Amino acid sequence: MIVSLALTTAALSVFAVSVVAQSSQQEMMEAWLKLARPGEQHKLLEPLVGTFSAEVTTWEAPGAAPVKSTATSENRWVLGGRFVYQVVKGTFAGEPFEGIGYLGYDNAKKTYVGVWMDSLGTGFMTSEGTVDSTGKLFTFTSEVDDPVSGKKLKFRETLRVLEGGKLVSEMFLTGPDGKEFKNMEIHYTRR
Repeated sequence: MIVSLALTTAALSVFAVSVVAQSSQQEMMEAWLKLARPGEQHKLLEPLVGTFSAEVTTWEAPGAAPVKSTATSENRWVLGGRFVYQVVKGTFAGEPFEGIGYLGYDNAKKTYVGVWMDSLGTGFMTSEGTVDSTGKLFTFTSEVDDPVSGKKLKFRETLRVLEGGKLVSEMFLTGPDGKEFKNMEIHYTRR
């Protein structure tokens, strides 16, 4: 009787653990599926989708003469509305330029995330950011490896959604002195 009771108790324990494990697996799967769905934060990226002409102004250092160039930016939704995929083609300092990036919203981190790579390097820049209460002003912090110093260069970028299919991006670089200066400004106009 004691052996039978022990076996029954063991069997019930295994069954209970199995039920709890299945329940935990189901809860985990439901949580993952919920985090995987695009939501309202993703919809705020909709104004970035389309084909744009871009006027680019860059400054190498504070007080330096501006360098102007033009580009096109083709942006589309990928992965079921989770990320905006951007392809930029133009010129920089008289040379051909290409860049690609992805921008989305990470439901788990509750932050906008991005990655950028272009023909001016072999690494990539990662970004995290927020949007203001209007849903029209995004602010990102970014890092990229500096090939000269080997250290991380830190950037701050703002992206404003304007009326009439226009966007304005401003990038600010933190210099060696710890002070921030405007390094780039891009005016996008929807074609």
